[in-house]
Amino acid sequence: MTVLHISYRLKTALAAMLCAALAGCGTFAGQPHTAPQAPLPAHPNAAQNTQAQAPAQAQAQAGAPLMQRPGATSQYRLDAGDELRVIVFGQENLSGTFRVDDGGAITMPLLPPLIVRGQTAHEAKRNIEQTLAQTLLRNPNVSVEVSAFRPFFILGEVNAPGQYPYVAGMTVETAVAIAGGYTYRANKSRARITRGTPATGGEFKTDTSAQIMPGDTVFIRERFF
Repeated sequence: MTVLHISYRLKTALAAMLCAALAGCGTFAGQPHTAPQAPLPAHPNAAQNTQAQAPAQAQAQAGAPLMQRPGATSQYRLDAGDELRVIVFGQENLSGTFRVDDGGAITMPLLPPLIVRGQTAHEAKRNIEQTLAQTLLRNPNVSVEVSAFRPFFILGEVNAPGQYPYVAGMTVETAVAIAGGYTYRANKSRARITRGTPATGGEFKTDTSAQIMPGDTVFIRERFF
């Protein structure tokens, strides 16, 4: 009886230990127990990268020279020296190429001088159409485009200072090349540009990779040593 009693108690104790072990594991037999993984922290620059991608195309376009950007000609403001190609549809005698004079006006056949200084080509088109509608034609249809930009000027330490025709996309360096190159006294890293009037542009200093605009005056300074 003693042996049987000890055997029964041993079996009971082993069964209790097995149940306790299974309850503590919290998993079924045969399944590995893995601790829950915390979510990976977001990269600190992730939000910045997402925001930076949106205006990337706009920044690339903004970096292009003004007269080479899409729609740049439509934003160009007319002034003395510009030449306009004006077509009045159905009226060949009113069409032609007209230069903006020193007063900022163009003179078309049968019309008084029309002030276009400071206007875009589209604004000049509307101006001409309104004038024609008031004087000569009913419902006129007009097209206006810049056929030649006003010249630029380059002065200072270049071999041939003066006035030269403007070419779209010009920089200070290309302007210097057109003017015969630098003199031996020239500052080849910096230049001064005068653009428009003090109210609309004024004067500023820049490096030689900067783009110039029609009507600009570029001044190449003398180096100090």
